[in-house]
Amino acid sequence: MTSPASTVAGTRTLLPAAAILTTVLMWASTFVIMRAAAPEISPGPLALIRLTAGSLTLTLLIGLMRRGRFRIPRGRPLWLTLAFGVSWFAVYTVVFNWAGHYLDAGTVAMVVNFAPLLVGIGAVVFFKEAFSRRLFLGMLISLLGIGLITVAGSTGQLAMVGLLIAFAAALLYAGGMLLQKLALRSVDALTATWLGCAAGTLALLPFLPQTLGELPELSAGTLAGAVYMGIGPSALGFWFWGYAMNHFPTGRVASATLAVPAVVVLMSAVTLNEVPPLLAIIGGAIALAGVAAAQFRLRR
Repeated sequence: MTSPASTVAGTRTLLPAAAILTTVLMWASTFVIMRAAAPEISPGPLALIRLTAGSLTLTLLIGLMRRGRFRIPRGRPLWLTLAFGVSWFAVYTVVFNWAGHYLDAGTVAMVVNFAPLLVGIGAVVFFKEAFSRRLFLGMLISLLGIGLITVAGSTGQLAMVGLLIAFAAALLYAGGMLLQKLALRSVDALTATWLGCAAGTLALLPFLPQTLGELPELSAGTLAGAVYMGIGPSALGFWFWGYAMNHFPTGRVASATLAVPAVVVLMSAVTLNEVPPLLAIIGGAIALAGVAAAQFRLRR
């Protein structure tokens, strides 16, 4: 018979693993929904609807968990949190949506997931962390992969303007993560996510007239997809991810993000009948291998 202790231990492992799997699937789905929605809605309105749904969900979530007590930081931690929210939740999301007007979902996912390596470089430049041989090796490998993706664009297999927009999204993603790292020194993860999402929503209010103008023409599927991205990937996804980080080593959890592009390619092939060019797939695999080499140490 299974002992109660082993049952509890299994549950403690199963739930965080389920949280990782659910988050990876939700984050992967954003690329596919963004691409599917591109013909119907502009990047700004899509981002505003998504973040509005995310902000409302996070407000409800934090209200239930904190019993109505909202702890708002002050001074420098507050400004860092707001800057993280505007750069990552607002500007990144708009640029991310914009890339979907030019590239298939799989290619966008492969380029955007170059961001963790950029975070490592940013940590060296801004936080004075040591420049390790792993980071250097990862840079060389990833640059080779990015080069192959760029070649696919230069041969007309991919829209070059789309690649530039996707690279810009990766830079914004990395910048947002670095600001988040600074903010989390003084603010807990749930509060930072809530305030960041709210700040991003307010920053996107200039798109409100355009959103109201496009809203009547949206199909039910596109509107539901935008709301889902706010409730699922933007709100619950970050919460689930934080839960997993508290139960598993950081490296093990972070490595799961490398599966997102592969899941995106499969999802987009099934739902949108879109597959990146072969050269882009090879380049994306090499780039992600470089990210993995830079992030994780081999154990004996």
